[in-house]
Amino acid sequence: MLERLGHFCYRRRRRVLLAWIVVLVGVTLLSKAAGGTYATNFTLPGTETQRTIDLLKATFPAKSGDTAQIVFKAEGGVASVRDRMEAAFAAAKASTPHIVAVSDPYSPPAAGRQIARQGASAGKIAYAEIQLDQRSNTLPTSTAGLIEAAVASAAHPGDGLTIEYGGNLFRRNAPPAGTEAVGLAAAVVILLLAFGSVLAMGLPIVTALFGVGLGLGAVLLMTRLFQVPSFAPILTAMIGIGVGIDYALFIVTRYRQGLHDGLDPESATARAITTAGRAVLFAGTTVVISLTGMFIMGLSFVNGLAVGAAFGVLLTMIASVTLLPALLGFVGRNIDRLRVPGMGRPPAAGGTSFWYRWSRQIQRRPWPFAVGSLVVLVGLALPVLRIHLGTQDAGNDPATLTTRRAYDLLTEGFGPGYNGPFLIAASLSSPADLQTLQALDARLRADPGVATVSPVTPNDRVNPTAATIQVIGKYAPQDVANERLVTHLRHDVIAPTVAGSGVVVHSGGAGAFGIDITRKLSSRLPLFFGAVILLSFLLLMIVFRSILVPLKAAVMNVLAIGAAFGVLVAVFQWGWGSHLIGVGREGPIVSFLPMMLFAILFGLSMDYEVFLLSRIKEEHDRTGDNGLAVADGLESTARVITAAAAIMVTVFMTFVFGAEPTIKLFGLGLAVSILIDATLVRMVLVPATMELLGELNWWLPGWLDRILPNISVEAAGAGRSPSAGSGHPPVSPLDEGVRSPELSGPAGRGAR
Repeated sequence: MLERLGHFCYRRRRRVLLAWIVVLVGVTLLSKAAGGTYATNFTLPGTETQRTIDLLKATFPAKSGDTAQIVFKAEGGVASVRDRMEAAFAAAKASTPHIVAVSDPYSPPAAGRQIARQGASAGKIAYAEIQLDQRSNTLPTSTAGLIEAAVASAAHPGDGLTIEYGGNLFRRNAPPAGTEAVGLAAAVVILLLAFGSVLAMGLPIVTALFGVGLGLGAVLLMTRLFQVPSFAPILTAMIGIGVGIDYALFIVTRYRQGLHDGLDPESATARAITTAGRAVLFAGTTVVISLTGMFIMGLSFVNGLAVGAAFGVLLTMIASVTLLPALLGFVGRNIDRLRVPGMGRPPAAGGTSFWYRWSRQIQRRPWPFAVGSLVVLVGLALPVLRIHLGTQDAGNDPATLTTRRAYDLLTEGFGPGYNGPFLIAASLSSPADLQTLQALDARLRADPGVATVSPVTPNDRVNPTAATIQVIGKYAPQDVANERLVTHLRHDVIAPTVAGSGVVVHSGGAGAFGIDITRKLSSRLPLFFGAVILLSFLLLMIVFRSILVPLKAAVMNVLAIGAAFGVLVAVFQWGWGSHLIGVGREGPIVSFLPMMLFAILFGLSMDYEVFLLSRIKEEHDRTGDNGLAVADGLESTARVITAAAAIMVTVFMTFVFGAEPTIKLFGLGLAVSILIDATLVRMVLVPATMELLGELNWWLPGWLDRILPNISVEAAGAGRSPSAGSGHPPVSPLDEGVRSPELSGPAGRGAR
């Protein structure tokens, strides 16, 4: 089927290219017209936080929307700027109909709580709280800008007056990272080094751009069905560019090899799609399946992330096997034209290349290399033992953003707990239940971990059916001590105080959101990890007809991912070198990051696993010599794997220097894991362990071999020209016909 697809796309190249252009333009226009909005707030079904939100919506509709803050500091004291700030609050209220109220720090009852009263900042820092009628992600994107403009016009910041803005409403206005262009530029340089030809370099870039463009439009449309986080487009672009260029690189490499073997352009295209294209579909499908496995977690915003990343991979994969063969039809034999002097030098002859000698060096001393690699991997992974999962807040934003500066002002004036209030909402059966809440209020005030407690606020003074209490702890929202405080208040203070009273109490707020989401995700992580590992093991066992090869691959993948997690803990949680990549402040690892990275990386590692081991298996099937097969397989694929990994690492690293903290985490995690996987694992640990295991690598019980389906990564006889040697006798057409279906890597012999 793939061979027919390659011929069809080559012969109908104008129609295929036109179809892709029409679909890209159509989806882009449709997404702009019918797409929804990206989410900055998420539902957490089954958690205390969500039950609190639902109760507020039912009994305090005016408080069911988000809140934001206008935080200001006056060197001469907040009293000296009262007229200016009161005018600013009135202007903010009038700037948009979505503001329900502005809590004025100069007027009761807020005056006692919203002006700093202690320390060097006493009387100099204050804040006004804005109550919105909706969640931030559902408001027009211009809302934050309108408020800021109105406040600045009325208050005239300067002359000792500093005004900043806090809350999700203003976080979503963070400037885009704009690192995609840098990643593409870096990919261009690496592809020029690999191919030495401008035309050959351009094909993977164009293919990836088409796939990513279509993927971004599809993700925007998906916001109508899922809660898609605001950073999902950046994540989609990051993954799409990386895998799109990689997939096209493998296919273009196979196409050039076909031309060098004497095939005409159409036959070379068909063979490239049948061989490397089949491997791309296998690896890409594994990534998509791993990502969609995140639906196990049962959270809408996680589903949105999964769909966004999966669409990025799926569409670039489709572009690689349809659009790319059409583009090859336009290029034809001119693919090596427009050469860049000194780049794209042909590899050394078989058995004399660097990678062949490297493999033989490892095979002569497999134990030191295997043990040394494991020591490095385990050492890098050790920080995972101290991982702290949570959510990032404005304190992790760069200092260039107003939300970070507002966060720091609140911490300076009121203490770290003010950035993560703990909200208690109670459902009352009668007005007499207010007495129970008054008793709860008193117990909360007496707790040593609590800084301040608001008075009990009923929804109706005559016939209340609900009431709220706001608690400010002494710890920052991301502090482990805050997690202990929230757990303590829920179980040791709230529960016993209201027991037997008939009052139903729920607790949430910013101080509890991260705790609830982390616990919900953590409870399902073992199931998700197990499902992904089992799937990968089964697929590799079917393809390579071996027990130890997939088992070893699963262990190595886990070690590589663990090492990447360890680096993330050291940088983002402990702060080692964090200033070098613009991390605003050390904090917890985002709770959904282990799940996302595990799915993406386990899928991506399948690319290199398949491309390397398939070539090793091909050589083993042909020669029966395990050691020679490993050396030849590494020699044949290392050059392309190295180029592909360099592209991915470079693209992912460019996103580390953007403004979005979560994308920094993803970028560094992906880059480190790919780097470790393509170097330490594939180029050291794999040849060392395969040498140690010898023929046991290919052991499979006969009964299992009979019941497993036959899946070939590449079509039989399509992987290699009989004349393309590596120092071994050419395989005759008869031998090609009777031996096992060929499973050669995408670079083939021509990559050597």
